[in-house]
Amino acid sequence: MRALLAAAVVMAATPAVAQTVAERMQVCLACHGEKGQSTHPEVPSLGAQQKDYVLTQLYMFREKLRNVALMNEMAKGLSDDDLRAIAESIAKLPPPPPAAGGDDAARIARAKALVDGNRCNSCHASNFAGQDQVPRLAGQREDYLVKALREYKSGARPGYDPAMASVVAPLQDRDFVDLAYYLARSP
Repeated sequence: MRALLAAAVVMAATPAVAQTVAERMQVCLACHGEKGQSTHPEVPSLGAQQKDYVLTQLYMFREKLRNVALMNEMAKGLSDDDLRAIAESIAKLPPPPPAAGGDDAARIARAKALVDGNRCNSCHASNFAGQDQVPRLAGQREDYLVKALREYKSGARPGYDPAMASVVAPLQDRDFVDLAYYLARSP
């Protein structure tokens, strides 16, 4: 939590135009973790995230099409070139490692059935590394995945593509928990 507060203070104290991409990346990594490996609850890891996905999300934050106060403030004043440079830097970070422990075979089997039934791997790729404007899910923080799925279902998280809202509509919270468990442990 201290890192999140420190990042907010740094952003508030330094005008966006005065910061280089490298300086902005340090602010990103203060919250999203060294090398893009988040240690903060419900804050996603960014390592190896698809650059087109990151670019789209940064644009949505900048334009306040997606409302997360800290991210809206971080993206304020960034040019399109800044957004592209940050997205490219994030895409070059190493992927997050799979979550350790807890090999609950029943939960993994339920999640795999959900993946197959909802064709999650057709958009997110068979290894869940994402592609183009579709995010990487493999190795993502389990708590963040549950939060994101719940927000898609409730409508609190808008998507630039209606696919996620339609996929999660029939799913239950237990499904989200099992999917997040499985994806967090995917290499």
